[in-house]
Amino acid sequence: MHLARIAALAVVLAAFTPGLAEAGPSIACGSFTSAALAPPEPRVEGYAVRRFDLIKSEVKTKPYRALFLGDSLTERWDPANWNDNLAPRGVLNAGVGGDRTEHLIWRLDHGNLAGPAPRVAIVLIGTNDLGHGRPPTLAAEGIRAVLLKLRARLPDTRILLLGLWPRGATIKDKLRREVGEVNRMIATCGDNRSVFYADIGGVVLDLRGDLTRSISPDLLHFSAAGYARLAPALGRLLDPLLAMPAN
Repeated sequence: MHLARIAALAVVLAAFTPGLAEAGPSIACGSFTSAALAPPEPRVEGYAVRRFDLIKSEVKTKPYRALFLGDSLTERWDPANWNDNLAPRGVLNAGVGGDRTEHLIWRLDHGNLAGPAPRVAIVLIGTNDLGHGRPPTLAAEGIRAVLLKLRARLPDTRILLLGLWPRGATIKDKLRREVGEVNRMIATCGDNRSVFYADIGGVVLDLRGDLTRSISPDLLHFSAAGYARLAPALGRLLDPLLAMPAN
């Protein structure tokens, strides 16, 4: 076959044959729903804008090895505990209270990844999607979209994907059950090569599986006692990933 015809055929196949066109970022899990996601969207509240701007500045000016992306559960980490456990590991707090998955995706494209690529990106996002009334499948799909965005923007960064942490006093609570549903779905996104999934939420529960107000005063956010349980579990996951040779 003439070389010109071969080249033309290759162009046609790349355009119309799955897998021959340039591949985009991929992760282990497939889509969880055919429902449309909310498009990436900036926050407009003054506090959230200031917090976004602070993170945008800190990723350019502060040294870090890990970027902890999330919502208020990250942002409001007990400061003394953070200074004792996460700061020495080189973790930068990139949480914004109230964020849903579409807000985090917007932040990733508008400056919160503007600094050096971290060795590890820690992801804890999605509980506000559930709190906003979204079904677990849509919350899980939003988390999957975050992973795809990170894979595209930070191809050599390892991702530590944390399961959503328990909320609500008991397993009878609707949101507690929905957290479990989301975690079962997003667990399939881990491949133990580039995306590492872990659910450490059990450390905040008592022997009956209940979330007490001494650990979580509002049954969503955590007290210093709650973060004292979470920090060692997170550290045991993070240390081996930071010690791995760069991709």
